[in-house]
Amino acid sequence: MSTTSHPSSLTLPVEPAHAKQRIDALIASVGQVIIGKDDAIRLAVTCLLARGHLLFEDLPGVGKTTLSQTLARALGLNFRRVQFTSDLLPADILGASIFERESSSFVFKPGPIFTQVLLADEINRATPKTQSALLEAMEEGQVTADGHTHALPEPFFVIATQNPTTQMGTFPLPESQLDRFLMRLELGIPARDAERRMLMGDDRRDIVRNLVATLAPDELRSLQQCSRAVHVSPALLDYVQDLLAASRQHGHGLSPRAGIALLAAARAWALLQGRPMVIPEDVQAIGPAVMAHRLDRVIEGMTGRDLAARLIKDVPVV
Repeated sequence: MSTTSHPSSLTLPVEPAHAKQRIDALIASVGQVIIGKDDAIRLAVTCLLARGHLLFEDLPGVGKTTLSQTLARALGLNFRRVQFTSDLLPADILGASIFERESSSFVFKPGPIFTQVLLADEINRATPKTQSALLEAMEEGQVTADGHTHALPEPFFVIATQNPTTQMGTFPLPESQLDRFLMRLELGIPARDAERRMLMGDDRRDIVRNLVATLAPDELRSLQQCSRAVHVSPALLDYVQDLLAASRQHGHGLSPRAGIALLAAARAWALLQGRPMVIPEDVQAIGPAVMAHRLDRVIEGMTGRDLAARLIKDVPVV
């Protein structure tokens, strides 16, 4: 997850009002396909603007894969999908060196990870060894094979889906893997009226295939730079540090990297609102999606989402 914090004195490369206009158009385009899930769409777009990776956890059939495909199409980015299974090997994702008789040498053949948007479908059906193959790619945007480093395309996003761990044939994601995801989202069953529109409307796959890109890759990069330049005041930093400190009262809590992730997401969320600075409400809006999966194992009997909600409620705004 590339969420490095940058000095708040940077000049915004795009006016916030113009950035909001372009982002609203992107959200509206995705909303043509994913009906009745505006909050989840806005959080997903926030995650990508913050240069983070995204994890969807929910039951099969609620639209996780469709949303991933739609985001890639609307952003005009190359898209590859890998179906994770228990027999999937790291080389199946990263690629491998193949001996070529003509040159009498080994040549690296890139795997499906060499794309701009990688959908890791049902990631927790693969073994922890295969899951860990994504760590370097997600953190550093590169793959190392046979002592050679290969850069991944820019931008590079991993959008992963996972089934509830109560289902058979799943492996829990290691904490190191979970921490590479900026956000974890749930879609849930749509409301009755939204479900009715889906039942009566066109096939979602046909709509995705016919979707026209709303943003060019260069526009996306410009908006990402704009997000990183959104101003963060000392008082806002105090508030984020108070959240981190409060989480650690229940165990190891949130790491400094989680704090960097909170700031990156809050900056992107502020940009969605058309503001050049972060306010506490931005942190609170993205807080559960950023914190919950990092707190799941802190207190027995409480979910990470419950604990994140308690932190937001109990920690006073400076």
